[in-house]
Amino acid sequence: MPSPDPRPDTLELAADLRAALGSLVRSLRHGDELPQNQAAVLGLLIRDDRSCTIAELAALQRVRHQSMARTVALMTQAGLVVQEPHPTDGRKLLVGATETGRTALLHQRARREQLIATAIESRLTPTEQDQLRAAVGLLKRLS
Repeated sequence: MPSPDPRPDTLELAADLRAALGSLVRSLRHGDELPQNQAAVLGLLIRDDRSCTIAELAALQRVRHQSMARTVALMTQAGLVVQEPHPTDGRKLLVGATETGRTALLHQRARREQLIATAIESRLTPTEQDQLRAAVGLLKRLS
């Protein structure tokens, strides 16, 4: 049995939440050294602590193989990733994050967290900070 459509007030809340999160993310991107597509690839490789083929990365990021191949080529030139032969299929290459790539991504994440922490402390009252802590738990339940 399909679930009923959300109530209008819930849809409005969802739209407000999407807009607020989108605005926050866009404001944090300003000043990033890694382009978003490269940060996303590094995030996948580092989070899963594994290497992937370009085809796997393209599927995970929902982009065309050619687009991912260009992204990986740029990242390889920058020393963010390394490509190594696949252990069981000589036709394929595995892409893995380098220490330079890990450092770059962790630096970018730390910079963003610093910006968020500064904004929290300067713009929110202690009561609002507590409300935000509670909201984080709710957001995790939504994902």
